[in-house]
Amino acid sequence: MIATTTNGIAEAIEHAIATVDFEQVRTQYWEQNEFVCLPQFLSQSALDDYLLPSTQQMKALLNRNYIPGHKKGGSVSYYTVRQQAPAFLELYRSPAFMDFLNRLVGARLMVCPENDPHACALYYYTEPGDHIGFHYDTSYYKGARYTVLMGLVDRSPSCRLVCQLYKDDPQRAMQELQLATEPGTVVIFNGDKLWHAVTPLGEGEERAVLTLEYVTNQDMNPLKRLYSNLKDAFGYFGLKALLRRQP
Repeated sequence: MIATTTNGIAEAIEHAIATVDFEQVRTQYWEQNEFVCLPQFLSQSALDDYLLPSTQQMKALLNRNYIPGHKKGGSVSYYTVRQQAPAFLELYRSPAFMDFLNRLVGARLMVCPENDPHACALYYYTEPGDHIGFHYDTSYYKGARYTVLMGLVDRSPSCRLVCQLYKDDPQRAMQELQLATEPGTVVIFNGDKLWHAVTPLGEGEERAVLTLEYVTNQDMNPLKRLYSNLKDAFGYFGLKALLRRQP
C-alpha cells in the first residue's frame, strides 16, 4: 500500500467547504446547466500532505490506452486506488463532501458500486498527444451520474479541459470554456449535460486529475453493465484491472 489511512484529507475537505460561498456556488451551478468550477478548492498544503505523493507513485501502475480518433492517455482504476491509496477513498467517501454535493445538485447522491472502476480513478496525461475527444459522462445507471474532477498535476500550458455549456439546451447559445485544472481545482457537473474534451498534451508536459463519480441509483441494466465493462477494459483500465474488481 502506497499511503496509510489518515483523517487529514477529510479535515482539509471540511475546511475547503467552509471557505466557499455556498449560495453563490449553487447559483452558478444551476445557471451553467449543472456545471461549476471551483479554482484551488483544496489547498496546496493538503495536496502536498495527502494526495500528491500517491499521485506520483501510482503513475507507475497506470494502464496506457489508445482509441484512434478519440483518446490517448493513462488510467488507474478504482480497484487499484482502493488497494493502494486510501487517501483518495477518504476524499471520495467524505460525509462532509457528499453533503456539500447533495445540497449543490439537489439530489441524494451515493458512491458507485464496488464493481465500477470509474468510481474513484486517476487519469494521467504523460505523453505528447495525450487527449480525449468530446463526450458526455453518460450514465448507464438507472439514475443520474455526477462527475467531480480534481486537478492534481498541471504542468501543461496546452492540455486544457474544454467545456461546452448549454449544448443540450435549445433555448440558450452554446458557451465554450477552456480551463486549466490546476492543483486543487474542482469541477463538478451532471455527466449527461456537459459536453467536454481535453486538448492534446505538448512535449515535456504532464497533467493528472482525480475523477470521482456519484450516482442517484446504484442499479444498472445487465446489458448496459456488459457494455460498460467492455468499454472500460478496452478504453481505460485494461482486462487485468477488471479481473481484480473484488476487494
